Amino acid sequence: MRVHKYCYPLNRGWVLALTLVLALLPNLAYPQASFYQGKTITIIQGRDPGGTGDLRVRALFPFLQKYIPGNPTLVSEYMPGGGGRKSANYLYNSARPDGLTLANPGVAMISSAILGDSGILYDINKLHYMGSPYSKYHGLFVTRKEAGLNTLEKLRAAPGVRIGAQSVGFVNYNEGRLFAYILGLNDPKFIASYSGPELDIALIRGEIDARSSVADTVVKRNRDWIEKSLVDFHANIEAPRGEKHPQFGQLPELESFAKSESDRKLVIMARSFRLSGTPNVLPPGTPKDRVALLQEAFRKTFKDPEFAREYKKLTGEDATPLLPEDTERAIRNIPRDPEVIEIFKKLIGAGPLPPR
Repeated sequence: MRVHKYCYPLNRGWVLALTLVLALLPNLAYPQASFYQGKTITIIQGRDPGGTGDLRVRALFPFLQKYIPGNPTLVSEYMPGGGGRKSANYLYNSARPDGLTLANPGVAMISSAILGDSGILYDINKLHYMGSPYSKYHGLFVTRKEAGLNTLEKLRAAPGVRIGAQSVGFVNYNEGRLFAYILGLNDPKFIASYSGPELDIALIRGEIDARSSVADTVVKRNRDWIEKSLVDFHANIEAPRGEKHPQFGQLPELESFAKSESDRKLVIMARSFRLSGTPNVLPPGTPKDRVALLQEAFRKTFKDPEFAREYKKLTGEDATPLLPEDTERAIRNIPRDPEVIEIFKKLIGAGPLPPR
């Protein structure tokens, strides 16, 4: 049997061209590598430096630098105000959509938009989400030991308990108000004028009587509160419900104090806001290839075992990441009951707590 073979002369020019294409394949896979090389990416934080939120962002930096092709430098710029509103507005309306400016406004960025707060100049449906380093959360309500409010009965009976927070609209302000409302405090006073670390000092000094805080932050930053019994712990918010903190699992969950279906839905809404984490976002109009490249860098960061170890070391929390697509899904699934939204808006506003 004769086999016909068709042989074509090998063109050296084609070989050289093919070799060049193959050599360039890594760069073709990451067309923005040359763009990011030698550049600086700024993450605008909607908070003051030094708190837990700041540490969560800073934990990302060495890993994002590693996984973003071109290995750009990353820096933080702090823009506190309006519970993250100022930084989110800036990103949405003023930042250049070139992939060099992101924002981490904080948890209240999502809640403020869904609740229709005044001064919201951004659309959460048009932002590009990079994900969040955490999605599980344990919020605490604490009072200083010297205030003598060590039982729920004493806490409810005391008039004018002074509750500290960072600013109106900031997450510890919102949760402090929610705790006060659901626990049934007697005409509490809210002092929203501190940074995160200043709140701890103000509490121990007696400038305020109470604050909301984060369980992992207390374990890492305020061990003396536990070891020296400097504060009383009253209740916690679990996100998701049933996720017990190893140190504070004995505390009652805030939903257990609900007196009505409306109360219960308020706690569920607050919990849902926390489940979306603290998203890192890019402004609308950012080129799609740069969005995809940065999202992939965040995915690789969150899946890196070394990131989990460094995150724990820096923040005191276990990393519970939300990938970009999971962040978008969590935000879409937040309850948006109009009646509950109206009560929640009054609850976290600057005026008196709504009647219960």
